[in-house]
Amino acid sequence: MAPDAQPAGRLLVLIPAYNEEERLAEVIAGVRRIRPDAEILVVDDCSRDRTGAVARRAGARVVRHPINLGYGAGLLTGYRYADRCGFDRVVQLDGDGQHDASGIPALLEALDGPADLVIGSRFLKGSGRYRPSWMRAVGMWIFARVASATLGRPITDPTSGFQALSGRLIRFHARGNHFPQDYPDADMLILVGRNGFTIREIPVTMFEKPGGASIHSGLRPLYYVVKMTLSILLILSGARRTAGKEAT
Repeated sequence: MAPDAQPAGRLLVLIPAYNEEERLAEVIAGVRRIRPDAEILVVDDCSRDRTGAVARRAGARVVRHPINLGYGAGLLTGYRYADRCGFDRVVQLDGDGQHDASGIPALLEALDGPADLVIGSRFLKGSGRYRPSWMRAVGMWIFARVASATLGRPITDPTSGFQALSGRLIRFHARGNHFPQDYPDADMLILVGRNGFTIREIPVTMFEKPGGASIHSGLRPLYYVVKMTLSILLILSGARRTAGKEAT
């Protein structure tokens, strides 16, 4: 597909954000340069700064949570908005400038592959250089291998927030009761794969997180490992079911 070709169907670019007033305008401008036709939705997770005002001034539509609910809740709000408004695809990226918006066309081209979920991986050949902290790298390594073994195909970056979703996967998440409020990572990939959706990975460029608080700081990495392990075990045992499969 040529770089300026436009995939068919309405596109929503979803940006969950919490206290990102310093970088959000630049992120939105980057998306506008790449896909001026897309609607941009910023889900403001009850930020304490001017995140919502900055997003509106940059031309994005803003939905604000009345309380801080978590990263996954921000994504789910976006999926429900996309489902309600009839969008055919969603590209999600973070509001901190870590994701390079120039990767959006490649994600959409892979989605036309066809696929239901395209993950932008920072670890595939051709993705550039990215070095997470050693603690986070260990967690990524463990859950990448669990996801790969369960799905029967290599998964290199289960924690990537730079993704593209098809309309049927949007509906699956939006109309189900399975999506977590905090960390939708390897467990959701396994759930999606086990429900018959096609998953692909492509290399993308990501940058180091430019300061600010991380959702993986403090004791959160320990919580993340315990929570993710339990969630995966529940999915594999069949105890964690969905109410959205009929939406596919």
